[in-house]
Amino acid sequence: MQQLYFWLTNRYFLIFLIICNLLGTLYGYYWYLGQLEHTRWYFMPFVPDSPTASLFLCTALFFIVLKKHSGLFEALAFVTLIKYGVWAVVMNIFTFIEMGEVTATGLMLCVSHGIMAIEAFLFLPFFKIKKWHILATLIWVFHNDVIDYVYMQYPVYSMLETYIRHIGYFAFWLTVIPIVILWRKFVGMNYLT
Repeated sequence: MQQLYFWLTNRYFLIFLIICNLLGTLYGYYWYLGQLEHTRWYFMPFVPDSPTASLFLCTALFFIVLKKHSGLFEALAFVTLIKYGVWAVVMNIFTFIEMGEVTATGLMLCVSHGIMAIEAFLFLPFFKIKKWHILATLIWVFHNDVIDYVYMQYPVYSMLETYIRHIGYFAFWLTVIPIVILWRKFVGMNYLT
C-alpha cells in the first residue's frame, strides 16, 4: 500500500499518467468524429462521454501536480470515469454476446475503459471535494443523460439499439452510485438525517 501511495503522489508519475490519459482522450475524440459529423453543434459537448471523462481526470491531476486542487474537476472525473468506464465495459461485453464473437477492438475498449474506473477509485483518497462540487457534477451528468437518452445522442452501438431503454436505465444508476459514494465520503450520511 505504501508503494502505491508513493506512485500516486509522485509528481513525475502523475505527469506520465496525464500524458497517457491525454493520448487516450485524443484517441477518444477521434473515435467520435464519425458521430460528431452528424451531431448538431449544441449537442457536441455531450456526445463524446468517455474522452471528456478522461479530460476531467487530466485536468484534476494537472492541478494536483501544481499542488493545488480543483474539487469540481475531481468530482466530475470521479463520477464520469466510473459511469462511462463501467458503461463501456458492459456495452462491449453485450456486443460480444450479440455478435457471438470477441473482437480485438472490443477487448481494447474493455481494458481502457476498465482502467478509467480503476483510476477513479485510486485517486479518490487524494481529492478534496465540497458539497457544491458534487451537486454541480450531479447536474452535469444527469443533463448529459437527458441529452443521451431523451435526445438520443448516446454513443452508437447499432447492434444494441433494441435495448436502448434498458441501457438508459442502467446509465441512470451509473450516475447515482458514484454520486452517493462521493456524498458519503465528503459530506457524510448524517447530513441527510
